[in-house]
Amino acid sequence: MLNFKLIIKILGFLLVVEGFAILIACCIALLYQGPDSYPLFKSALICVVTGGLAILLTRNAKKAISKNDGFLIVSLVWVIFSLFGSLPYLISGSIPNLTDAFFETMSGFTTTGASVLNNVEGLPHGILFWRSMTQWLGGMGIIVLSLAILPVFGIGGMQLFAAEVPGPVADKLNPRISQTAKNLWAIYIVFTLTETILLWIGGMGFFDAINHSFTTMATGGYSTKQASVAYWDSPYIQYVITLFMFIAGANFTLSYSALTGKFERVYKDEEFKYYLLFAVGFTAVIFGGLVLTTELGFEHAFRDSLFQVVSIMTTTGYATADYMIWAPILTYVLFAVFFFGGCAGSTGGGIKIMRIVLLMKNSYYELRRLLHPNAVIPVRFNGRAVSEQIITNVLAFFMIYIIIFFFSSVLLTIIDPSLESAMGAVATSLGNIGPGLGNYGPAYTFFDLHPAGKWLMSFLMLLGRLELFTVLVLFAPAFWRK
Repeated sequence: MLNFKLIIKILGFLLVVEGFAILIACCIALLYQGPDSYPLFKSALICVVTGGLAILLTRNAKKAISKNDGFLIVSLVWVIFSLFGSLPYLISGSIPNLTDAFFETMSGFTTTGASVLNNVEGLPHGILFWRSMTQWLGGMGIIVLSLAILPVFGIGGMQLFAAEVPGPVADKLNPRISQTAKNLWAIYIVFTLTETILLWIGGMGFFDAINHSFTTMATGGYSTKQASVAYWDSPYIQYVITLFMFIAGANFTLSYSALTGKFERVYKDEEFKYYLLFAVGFTAVIFGGLVLTTELGFEHAFRDSLFQVVSIMTTTGYATADYMIWAPILTYVLFAVFFFGGCAGSTGGGIKIMRIVLLMKNSYYELRRLLHPNAVIPVRFNGRAVSEQIITNVLAFFMIYIIIFFFSSVLLTIIDPSLESAMGAVATSLGNIGPGLGNYGPAYTFFDLHPAGKWLMSFLMLLGRLELFTVLVLFAPAFWRK
């Protein structure tokens, strides 16, 4: 039976955390003497009071948490965070209607980066900072943040960790789940600060640097400029952001290993090798195409191809070029990258490199099994045999992902008749990428999408961020039975 009191208590606690996060944005607004300080303060107060009441009313909740409780908490927290996180936009008038405000906030917390804003520079500093912070908080995971503090309530968090952390397998850095969460956030903060300093040194203003570091490490892609990173025509800035996008798309446990001097684990990791191989391979194809079909110089063509490939493969979604005006074959190659994603245990979305590799290996070994029907040929990953349960899980995930993509694309064509635009919008929402194709390419926003389409895209963002099963299990009647 679901422990509703505990669920409400944890959600209340997280709402208080969100309120204090909005207060930080309020301090930024006060620093820049913007008109958004009061709307941000009012939003923070609503969050803290609502969360505090929830904690107070459920103070006698039993501390036992089940797997089903974990699934429900993880799914609900993104919806509740997005609803309350919309308040700064609504109260300040930056985004005056609920549909657009919820879309922008869900896109932020799920680190999708799709936006309805046509004049980002027109937003006051506090709102811009809050917009970036939604991605930074959502990147490492709101739940992972809470795991570092849940022991204060005497609550274990493994069920939440298993439900929220991306990938077929949830890696742990430490036997204590709360220590794992602290280690992950420590790495996250170190990389964010490092990127901020490097961008600042390169000529980007400090406010822009911290915002872009937030959204780079979250693989979110929100920018403080309407033209995204293309606003800074600086090879240095673009290469720095490319490097940190790549780091953010890698497994954070490998980053932990590298920072603690265990480099051997990094270069022996099979998923990381394929991640690097796919990035290099797609960059080479796009680079060759740009050299043959455009008048860009070698360095510029290489930079544009590398940036766009890494940005899309890690599901960050920044842009330095409009790939919709490239040769169609290059656009289609990039569209294929939409379905890759980062590594398991990264802040990236998408199908994930580990799943892609396991699918490829299983397909190859299936051919060998046909030739040698009596042979036992297990799929191996990092030198170890992968269980049939994991292979089945990966195959099921892939099939459900493609089915959802297909039917959602067809459904969206009722709203937007352009199949190219519909497929791009669904792929970018489900993969948590940001820019799509056609009417929703990197040079456009989702402002003109019908409200029904925005709610559909918001749901797909949530599905993609929580890797399908965590949300879909809630629709199973057995989940709600005692």
